[in-house]
Amino acid sequence: MEIEKILNEVKFDDKGLVVAVAQDYKTNEVLMVAYMNKESLEITLKEKRTCYFSRSRQCLWRKGDTSGHVQYLKGLYFDCDADAILMKVDQVGNACHTGAYSCFFNKAYEEDVTDQAILNRVYNQIINRKENPIEGSYTNYLFDKGLDKILKKVGEETSEVIIGAKNKNKDELVYEMCDLIYHSLVLMVNEGVTIDDLKKELTKRHK
Repeated sequence: MEIEKILNEVKFDDKGLVVAVAQDYKTNEVLMVAYMNKESLEITLKEKRTCYFSRSRQCLWRKGDTSGHVQYLKGLYFDCDADAILMKVDQVGNACHTGAYSCFFNKAYEEDVTDQAILNRVYNQIINRKENPIEGSYTNYLFDKGLDKILKKVGEETSEVIIGAKNKNKDELVYEMCDLIYHSLVLMVNEGVTIDDLKKELTKRHK
């Protein structure tokens, strides 16, 4: 990677800044928007960890220095005019200072369509609950109780799916299958199994 070439190609504004968008490299979920100057961009490229420029404090800030919620750089792109940056990152913990995984949680409008990344989104939310427990969270309750409790729930939901199918009730079947998928995802997180692990195995079977 030719860092100097990248620094020279990016067009900084009259204040020496460029818009920088961080995006989850696994799910493509947009996490946050901030600004970089030439120095922070250079640090990001060299350390493979995001560093931004704070306009309010007028200084550099490495994402996660105080919170531990760092972003590891997986890819960096700039647009056709080279005046905006898109970074693919591995987000540790939450991107937003409010405690949300993404800063973009205020939904104004969304088409009622199937989201192909929904499993990744739920999986990442479960990871987030494990790493950042919330009092009263059912997900945290399962993690606190441990593997046996999680396995018991997976077994119970499997039985419910069978009953829903035998009842020939589609709504019931969909509901119970979602319960099974959720508890299976909790099991995956608990045991360190990733969505990519499933993709690799399913790809082998598809062949």
